[in-house]
Amino acid sequence: MPELPEVETTRQGIAPHCEGRRIRRLLIRNPALRWPVPADLPARMEGHTIHAVDRRGKYILIRLDAGTAIVHLGMSGSMRVVTGPAPPLKHDHVELQLDNELIIRFNDPRRFGCWLWSDTPDQHPLLNALGPEPLAAEFTGALLYRLARGRQVAVKSFIMDSRVVVGVGNIYANEALFKAGIHPNRKAGRISADRYHRLAEAIRETLSAAILMGGTTLRDFVNSDGKPGYFAQSLLVYGKRGQPCPACQRPLREVRTGQRSTVYCGHCQR
Repeated sequence: MPELPEVETTRQGIAPHCEGRRIRRLLIRNPALRWPVPADLPARMEGHTIHAVDRRGKYILIRLDAGTAIVHLGMSGSMRVVTGPAPPLKHDHVELQLDNELIIRFNDPRRFGCWLWSDTPDQHPLLNALGPEPLAAEFTGALLYRLARGRQVAVKSFIMDSRVVVGVGNIYANEALFKAGIHPNRKAGRISADRYHRLAEAIRETLSAAILMGGTTLRDFVNSDGKPGYFAQSLLVYGKRGQPCPACQRPLREVRTGQRSTVYCGHCQR
């Protein structure tokens, strides 16, 4: 599914076209997403001005004066900026028609995404238990070390827990752990503070680079212009089982961690 860099790339792509614009119409072509699109969503949003397009974890927040639309891209969703007359695609389920004649179309072939509404989004059940943003100042190695005390779970599963830190999905967890030299199946509670400092920095570095390059090209993801991201060309270990380690040239190994594919170097990661 789209991970944090893909969602942030989408947010950055649509925000300049949306912020400060009035919503002329919210058209719902198919409300049957992961959760049904609220029937009153058009009435809540139409005629109101978009003050900001933010992100929390993997959720895009379209903030109006009266509340916030909470959007998730699901497994295969995307949001595209449409200029001029263009017929909707088969899976264009929701679209925002703006007062500058632009259209923001939400496309979701598998329909695992969502469009919800909240008057108080910070208290919404999908958002209120989320951990810190990985690029925010409050996300540190010291925080990871403190939260890991006594934890027996594998460190990869630990950093993928959205209650610990948001947005570190499978691809980027593989990459960050390799950069930090930490074995993905090492118990979270058995890792030193210094190594957690390195891991926090590796997470920030990996996600920042992916955002700059437009996310990772995997199966369905496209950015707000309909074009794939390019970070996949820079992946060090993910999806490269049996290939030489970028550091020591030994073959990369693959195991399952929390039911997810995990590629690592048995020599460089301890």
